[in-house]
Amino acid sequence: MKKNILMVISLFCLLFVLGGCMDKPADNKEDQSDAKVNSKKEDSKKEEKSNSTKEEVVKIGLITAETGDIAQYGMAVENAVKLAAEEINEAGGIDGKQIKLVIYDNKGDAQESVTLFRRLVNNDKIDALVGPVISGTTLAVAPLAEQSKIPMITPTATALNVTPDYEYVFRACYTDPYQGTILAKYALKELQAKNIAVLYNAGSDYSVGLAEVFKKVAEEGGAKIVDFEGYTKDDVDFNAVLTNVKNNNPDVIFIPDYYNKVGVIATTIKELGIKATLLGPDGWDGVQEEYIDMVEGGYFGNHFYAGDESKIVQDFVSAYKNKFSETPNALAALGYDAMKIMANAIDQADSTNNEKILEKLKETSIKLATGHITFDSNGDTTKSVSIIKIENGELKFETQFNDK
Repeated sequence: MKKNILMVISLFCLLFVLGGCMDKPADNKEDQSDAKVNSKKEDSKKEEKSNSTKEEVVKIGLITAETGDIAQYGMAVENAVKLAAEEINEAGGIDGKQIKLVIYDNKGDAQESVTLFRRLVNNDKIDALVGPVISGTTLAVAPLAEQSKIPMITPTATALNVTPDYEYVFRACYTDPYQGTILAKYALKELQAKNIAVLYNAGSDYSVGLAEVFKKVAEEGGAKIVDFEGYTKDDVDFNAVLTNVKNNNPDVIFIPDYYNKVGVIATTIKELGIKATLLGPDGWDGVQEEYIDMVEGGYFGNHFYAGDESKIVQDFVSAYKNKFSETPNALAALGYDAMKIMANAIDQADSTNNEKILEKLKETSIKLATGHITFDSNGDTTKSVSIIKIENGELKFETQFNDK
């Protein structure tokens, strides 16, 4: 009897345990199902959040020079682009979307610019590009922008061949041939130049382009080019070349290069006692920072003059001074305008579609800090050139000069 009772109890326990074990898979299956549902919900939320982020941001790349020989130019452009983007974002963005700038330092190097452009397109997925800053680096990037169909505007690359072959490439500045023509005519008409020496950087597209156009126009206007001398970017001793220039007694010496090299050459000119008037292009902007005494009495062409009393210029100058505690130069003004031009095109397109942005860039008609901006069929803009004189250690506005 006792044995039967024990057997019944054992059987009952066994059934209870088995019943419990049979229930567990069902519960586990239900838990797994819930986990999958919850996981899908979380993934959906993440995807929704990711899509929302994409919709709310317009990515604009900026390739500039934060370090290297032209860092002063690059940082002026970068500061102004940031200021323009900040103003647009504070005003509600582009059709409600905030601008996100993706900025890289190309050190003023062409190959580095190519590498950075590919990173901007492949990794950062930009919608448009502002930059690069100088002609050499811009010429390296322009064919890639065209191939990738990325709308691009360089604020300051003036070499003629930057835009003609590339539908997607625009510029906010005037071209080297246009500037060279204006400066040659200014030398003939206003400086009464008869004998002119031209010193240029043989390794710079910018410098060579300006030198050749200037020489052609000056000779056609009756002047004699008494010296046409090239040098390299690494040259630091100009005594031999300038001694020869001195012997030829020019009225004007035209130096189409950037401020840092101009300063070195101008120092030697002063040391040798050469009395010719110095003349240069927009690349001189910045020479006042370190070499103002060396270029005293000289003139240079520029895209912008901070002393312009128009409201749009003074609003920009005031905003730039407040943010960066310095007066903006022409490079800054062109960077500011380039950002505004691209943002306006994207806004007018009501889309980040590259073809729609391209069409609106072509239709641009907007008054900005450097003048009224429209584009010709090449993506170039033409404006009057501001002639700046260095007088008593200061930059002074001389006149607006054009090709009329």
